[in-house]
Order: sequence, then structure tokens, then C-alpha cells
Amino acid sequence: MVEIKTPQQIAKMREAGLVVAAIHAATREAAVPGATTKDLDDVARKVIAEHGAKSNFLGYGGFPATICTSVNEVVVHGIPDTKTVLKDGDIISIDAGAIIDGWHADAAFTAFVGSGHAPELIELSRVTEESMWAGIAAVKSGNRLVDLSKAIEGYIRRQPRPASGKYGIIEDYGGHGIGSEMHMDPHLLNYVSRKRGKGPKLVPGFCIAIEPMVSLGTAKTHVLEDDWTVLTDDLTWSSHWEHSIAVTEEGPLVLTAPDGGRAKLAAMGITAAPDPLA
Repeated sequence: MVEIKTPQQIAKMREAGLVVAAIHAATREAAVPGATTKDLDDVARKVIAEHGAKSNFLGYGGFPATICTSVNEVVVHGIPDTKTVLKDGDIISIDAGAIIDGWHADAAFTAFVGSGHAPELIELSRVTEESMWAGIAAVKSGNRLVDLSKAIEGYIRRQPRPASGKYGIIEDYGGHGIGSEMHMDPHLLNYVSRKRGKGPKLVPGFCIAIEPMVSLGTAKTHVLEDDWTVLTDDLTWSSHWEHSIAVTEEGPLVLTAPDGGRAKLAAMGITAAPDPLA
């Protein structure tokens, strides 16, 4: 069952989305050489408290932190700690969420620590982020879930191959419905699978988190003994981007973007929905 939200519920999700955007801004600034991933988690906790929100990561399935901090070959679900010290040249995916009055938002971005990053890492992040926006551009009433998968995979496949030879579209993890819970139906693959069919039709009130994960090598992953940390099998570095989006009568609303996705979508020839909080 896909949960369809009312405009009032979407407005609450937008409130939560702006908290997530604030977490992203604060942790991006704090992701500097010498900082620990626990330092970033402390920053996120402070932002959540300042906004009167709740964390939807802390305690989720036993997860012990407020954000996920996934460095280099860690794809997703890295646990913040005091031992992981960021170094010049690292990349880190910061995944954060928030709850306002029972309604959720969830988003992630890849940050560059320090300077001197290899061009292929910069391109990896760009390709991953732009594939997310390609998926967002397909979020419109009447489309099917598979249209998002096609858009994401299609964008990645059209890009020039990196020096490593290929981009790996991570297979075991993807996007998800979001609303009164953080993870809900439907599951969104970042590639097209004939076994999955077309998926549900997008209608106003449909909300989805789009989150491509792409590596410089394999699409295969494994989980460490902590039952959370996900690494690429070949230890190639990866990028992860995510936004939560709502389908409305007026178009897509990017719940976790500070401007609701207006500027980026306009550059793609798409009109974003009005911000319900404006």
C-alpha cells in the first residue's frame, strides 16, 4: 500500500525537510580535515534540537546515531564514531532525517573533505547527484515508478566512463516511500528490473525519497559485523545523493531542498510546486 498524503501533511513533511536541509548545511561546513564523524553527529543533534524536531535515524532498528557518515568506500549506513578522523582528500556521504509532528523527511549528499580531489571523484559525485535530479524530473502525476528508475539509470549510462572503466549502480539499496514513517512502500530501484514491472502510478500526495548510490567499480556490496556499515565489494569509492519529493497538483516539491527544488527544476524546464510554507 502506498500512503497518499494530504496537502496539510505534505506541509509538515516540508517543515521536516527544511530541518534536514539545515543539518546538511551545518555538517557540510563541519566536514573538514581533523574532524571525527562523531563531531558531525554532534552538529546534527544540535540542529535537530534547535528546530524542535526529532531524529528518525537515532534508534531506528537499533541505529546508535543521528546521521549516517559513510567515508570513501563506505556506501551507506556508516556509524559516526570518534575513531574515524576525516582526512584531506576524503569524500563522505552524510545522510540525515528529521520528524515534525510525526511526519518524516530524509536526504543525503556527498561532501569533499579538504582539497586535491581526483577529477574522477568530482565527476562521480556530479554524475550521482545529476542522476538523482533526472529521477526527480520524472516525478510527475501519471508517471509510473519505473519511469524514475529509467531516468536515474539512463542518466548514469549516458555519461563517459571513468578511468576505472565503469560506474557501478549499487543494487541492494535504493529509494523508498516516505511519510508517516521513514521507510515505506514502494521501494525504488536505481535501475530498471524486468522482474519489478512498472510499479505504482504517481498521483498527487505520493511522496518518495530518491537516492542513487554509485561506485567507481562494482555494483555489489557487503555489510560489516556491526550490521550497518555497507562497503563496496571491491572497495572502490562511492557517492550517495538523496532528496525527498512530493507529487502535487502543481508539480514536484523537493521537500528537503532549501528552495523546494525551484532553481534546479527551472533549469531543467520544470516548474516546481509552490512552497506550502511560503
